[in-house]
Amino acid sequence: MRGYKFGKGVISCRICGRHDGVIRKYNLYYCRQCFRSVAKSLGFKKYN
Repeated sequence: MRGYKFGKGVISCRICGRHDGVIRKYNLYYCRQCFRSVAKSLGFKKYN
């Protein structure tokens, strides 16, 4: 954490620590890039 108390700077990705594009739904806290690599093991399925 960079000393922020509010906003995007507080929330970071669990894997890489990125602050941009973090998915917070279902308390995932993965950035969208890391989520793509982890999604299948978490039980998410890709639909057309």
